Amino acid sequence: MVQCMSLGSALVLACLALSLVVLPLILPPLPPPPLMLLFFPVGIMAALVFLAFSPAGPEARNVVISNAV
Repeated sequence: MVQCMSLGSALVLACLALSLVVLPLILPPLPPPPLMLLFFPVGIMAALVFLAFSPAGPEARNVVISNAV
């Protein structure tokens, strides 16, 4: 049988989940961030989409296939 998680990692995940439930009830609400700061994730996502769909350079045409194990 394959053991995916140890007891320690399950305990860490349980504590993290508990803190995500409890901390918003204890901490005061934060003011909204400035509008310019909200554009950073949008800009990063736009750059990643642009890089994903942009054509690769001519050196990317060489494909190496290896069957070595």
